Amino acid sequence: MTTVPARLGQVNGAGDVQAMFLKIFAGEILAEFERTNAFKDRHYIRTIKEGKSAAFPMIGTASASYHTVGQYIDGGQIGTAEQVITIDDLLQANVTIPKIDEAMNHFDVRQPFSQELGRALSKQFDQNVAKVGILAARASSPLTGRPGGSRLTNANMATDGAVLEAALYSAQQTLDEKDIPEADRAAFFKPLQYYTLAQREKLVSKDYGGNGSIGDGVINTVAGLPIVKTNNIPTTNVTTGPTKYQGNFSGSVGLIMNKMAVGTCKLLDLGFESEYEIRHQATFMVAKYLLGHGILRPDCAVELATS
Repeated sequence: MTTVPARLGQVNGAGDVQAMFLKIFAGEILAEFERTNAFKDRHYIRTIKEGKSAAFPMIGTASASYHTVGQYIDGGQIGTAEQVITIDDLLQANVTIPKIDEAMNHFDVRQPFSQELGRALSKQFDQNVAKVGILAARASSPLTGRPGGSRLTNANMATDGAVLEAALYSAQQTLDEKDIPEADRAAFFKPLQYYTLAQREKLVSKDYGGNGSIGDGVINTVAGLPIVKTNNIPTTNVTTGPTKYQGNFSGSVGLIMNKMAVGTCKLLDLGFESEYEIRHQATFMVAKYLLGHGILRPDCAVELATS
């Protein structure tokens, strides 16, 4: 007598016996990526269908002048340039789960493993965007006559709340003077700087128009800038990995930028693949994406640093 089991992973009782399980696992990766990513919605992303790079056109500013009666009006010029962002090699995070271990194990490992894969991709994504943002603050504009990025330095920038507060106002002033739109700006700090600001009573007290809570350890905005906490601001001398993400960030403390400072060219979105390998008696799972990051508008970025 043959027993026909109900395979919970099949769709309508047919096909791949793990089909639905894989969708759940992939969904967990996507959810974890979104939860832990600080920069994804705070810079410009462009998706391409094919190719190895994308050109981002840049338009300069027009100038106005007074017309003298009787004189011929010559055509004015508006500068143009472009920034090309190339796709990096495939970035992936993977795990192999032996069948025997999964059978003997007394707790589910696929959910925590999927979360870790999502965190790994999200961390690398954020680190790369943060590096490019700081490098943008150090770069000159490809448009003739346009300002480049800016750096504000103070030896006590990393630990002095008053210095950090003043620097945020200075950064806002710097961006205003460059005519950078006020919308879509944000400030990114590591936990040390975030909580240093959160302890400044006047920044969170309602009596001073503050926006946050000392009790909850939360600070929302300073000088009109949303304050974003992330561990992915680089603070070391990076000499490995793709050249475009390398630099000496040992003095870096924080980054203030409008979302147009950094661009991402995306060829393949975050995806997931899984395969049971008979010869290894294990399930191999990989989360991946195919994209690249680069500088768009240096004038939209301000680095805060100790030196």
